[in-house]
Amino acid sequence: MSRRVTPALLASAVLLAGLVGCSADARKAESQQAPVEPPPAATPTPQVPAGKAPQRAFAVGVRQLKLNRDGRALPTTLWYPAAVQSGGAAKRSATAAEGRFPVVMFSHGLGGRPDDYATLLTRWAAAGFVVAAPAFPHTSRGADNNVLDVLNQPADVSYALDQVLALDGKAGDALRGRLDGERVAAAGHSAGGVTTIGLFTASRDERLDAGVVFAGTALGVGTAFAGAAAPQLFVHGELDEVVEYAAGKAAYDKVPWPKAMLSLPKGDHGRALLSDGATLRVVSDTSVEFLRWSLYGDPDAKKRISTDATRGDIATFDDHL
Repeated sequence: MSRRVTPALLASAVLLAGLVGCSADARKAESQQAPVEPPPAATPTPQVPAGKAPQRAFAVGVRQLKLNRDGRALPTTLWYPAAVQSGGAAKRSATAAEGRFPVVMFSHGLGGRPDDYATLLTRWAAAGFVVAAPAFPHTSRGADNNVLDVLNQPADVSYALDQVLALDGKAGDALRGRLDGERVAAAGHSAGGVTTIGLFTASRDERLDAGVVFAGTALGVGTAFAGAAAPQLFVHGELDEVVEYAAGKAAYDKVPWPKAMLSLPKGDHGRALLSDGATLRVVSDTSVEFLRWSLYGDPDAKKRISTDATRGDIATFDDHL
């Protein structure tokens, strides 16, 4: 169901006026959090059945979906495990690998595009996940950057998830029989982090089993986390110049489910997510093991999360998984 911006939501959304992505002309975000109701009681453990995640690295295929929700264009990039090697780069329209793979919905930051995060997202796909990333109609690069529209983006993600999962039963589609709709996560950066938190609070999508929030805050969407337990991984730079670290930590502290926070003492708003380097390797390895555990139910992956997170002096790790 679509979620419209009502006057009450608009009042809350004024707090989002300073929220931006990591573009060159980024303005500093407001760090105050909207008042929220106390979170409801939650199931203490995740509901994903135990399993074993693939350990080999897959080749990666990529394709585009032309989606549209009630006039809101949502072109969506899909990265997925592929059956053939592709020289290290994602291969367009490659044959999908055998198997059924969990789905991760990714939301970009203000002024961003899905391709900006390709280095991270292709690593998730190579680890055995189908990653779907819509470009939002008002907050992607080249759009009008209407930050208030972030409040409509959780509904966009839920709609895009509907369309992605429908491919599993679509005759002749390359991903037919490859998507596991019982194992789904949401992730996002900056304004996409707000979108992701919203999918577990005011716009709860009950299909989601886990979340990954990069440099996000609960501004406008609140911290009334609802529904069945869904483990959350927060990643935030302590030197974030856009969304203050304290704002991200405040949202993290309200999560009533299994959770962990990867803090980057020298990290900014997220430029490390956009290009390869030591920080991205720690972030990608930690998030891969988190997704292996939370979506595949792999107990061995859970044991590796903290090891990957604390490799070197790049990050500290608050572990309540």
